[in-house]
Amino acid sequence: MITLLKLIGALVLLSRTGYGFLLTGVPDQGFKTRIVRQTNIIQFHLHESTGFQNFEPGNNAVNTNADPRVINPLTAAITKAGVISFIASMCIALPVTLFPVGALYKASIISKNTKERCSLHIGQFCSRWLMRIIPFANIRVVRDDEEEDPVPTIWVCNHTSMLDIFLLLAVDKRLRGGKKRPIKIIYWKGLENNPVTKLLFQMCGFISVEMEDNGNGNNNSYNPSSFRSLLKDTKEAFNDGFDIGILPEGQPNTTPEKGLQPVFPGAYTLAKISKRPIRMLGIHGLNQLWHADESIGIKVTGRNVSVRSYPIGKKFENSKQFVQAFTNIVGYFGANGKDLPNWKECMDGTTGEK
Repeated sequence: MITLLKLIGALVLLSRTGYGFLLTGVPDQGFKTRIVRQTNIIQFHLHESTGFQNFEPGNNAVNTNADPRVINPLTAAITKAGVISFIASMCIALPVTLFPVGALYKASIISKNTKERCSLHIGQFCSRWLMRIIPFANIRVVRDDEEEDPVPTIWVCNHTSMLDIFLLLAVDKRLRGGKKRPIKIIYWKGLENNPVTKLLFQMCGFISVEMEDNGNGNNNSYNPSSFRSLLKDTKEAFNDGFDIGILPEGQPNTTPEKGLQPVFPGAYTLAKISKRPIRMLGIHGLNQLWHADESIGIKVTGRNVSVRSYPIGKKFENSKQFVQAFTNIVGYFGANGKDLPNWKECMDGTTGEK
């Protein structure tokens, strides 16, 4: 079933290849090259392809992704067109490819669990291939060796842009590893005001939390009554074989170059209740494409993006330890695009930057 749905998605995406070429200037043979290299992903796991690169930390691949020079106006304009084209294409591809799954679920042909897993695969597929067909960013994925026997985990990541979720979906296999459990992401319920986002999140079974729309860069105000439902849905997700993803800042960061916004300890609370370890993810450079400050928006200042998966899963002793470790390690990566030199020592939350 998943193969059939992906085929439908491929037909939708292929129909937009020429449009992506006009916007981004991909060479004529680029799409064929990406298809060949997609085969290499399956064979070798660590790969390099147009728009996507994988590196092991040992080869000094984690360097700053800040552009060494100011991006020229023409490149910025083409890249902005690529970002807008990607968003528009997702708005078309997702409803078309998710419709069969929704129909099968409503007809009671597939279970809720199957619907959510299929929808997640489709969302990842659409994000991944549209970022290849419309390569508006140079994305580098950095992770250590894959775990042979992954355990149920809570994943935490910084929040730099409205593109974060789609980036994480696109690179999930390379970022977390092919053997990882599927993931459910905790999100702000206000994102359901967008019908396409609402469709994707609800079909995937992502978990919503209610808070006031105070604007990016302002203090969050959560609805305490929504936490009971959050805990229930999280427990159910673990029982159904999913991992949990959460963005502890609670909103996109308008100044990631200065470190993180105030970090909320909700991830620690979920980890303590469920007795699961926490693993960290870091994003750098995505704000150069779509800035969290609404007055800036899609004003392109660079195309290089880094995504990092840290290998150590930890059960923190208290919320303060988690907040400090996340702030030190992921805050540094988000600001600089490279690892904090002593990040392993900082994992206990007691050691700051050196």
